[in-house]
Amino acid sequence: MTSETFSLLEGYMHSCMDATAHDVQHVYRVLKNARAIAADEPGVDMDVLETAVLLHDIGRPAQFKDPALDHALFGAELAYDFLLSHGFSAEFAAQVRHCIRAHRFRRSCEPETTEAKILFDADKLDVTGAIGVARTLLYQGQTDRPLYAVDREGRLIESDEVPSFFREYHFKLENLYDKFYTKKGAALANARRQAAVDFYEALRAEIGMD
Repeated sequence: MTSETFSLLEGYMHSCMDATAHDVQHVYRVLKNARAIAADEPGVDMDVLETAVLLHDIGRPAQFKDPALDHALFGAELAYDFLLSHGFSAEFAAQVRHCIRAHRFRRSCEPETTEAKILFDADKLDVTGAIGVARTLLYQGQTDRPLYAVDREGRLIESDEVPSFFREYHFKLENLYDKFYTKKGAALANARRQAAVDFYEALRAEIGMD
């Protein structure tokens, strides 16, 4: 990818991002992760991969305004239209669109290409370990969700009943590690795993639940 093309994509990404947990630094971390994973995978089209990484969350602001939207599906179409309007081929734009459509944890389609699998893993890697905990807490605050909730007997609610950090931890953070498509992605994630477990256990203890 030429520097001019990278700058074009980067500029469009910057114009679309306005969230704290899904900000431009998230995109750059995912790009770093994707490059590391791709180094161990044969036949990766790096232009498709890097384009998909840079544009994978451009639908986030729309979903934040309208939670009924799926940012992956909406963003995939934004990316497709943007690429076509800037002279990229329909085949290239379609490959990028698939990567973006398939990158979401709560996904509506499975990643089928190597590039889509790498994007999925690189994005999920940014939800593991300490960075995953930090981003989850940022998102909880951004969406006005409580850190935790208790029932009438004062017991911590750790189910889907009430939005909280603990619901996200059990639904997403602790269940990521067997869902990676690449060996490198899984290895990088598992190296971070204990940091999230330690935070969860310490938080429970400090609020008096252990």
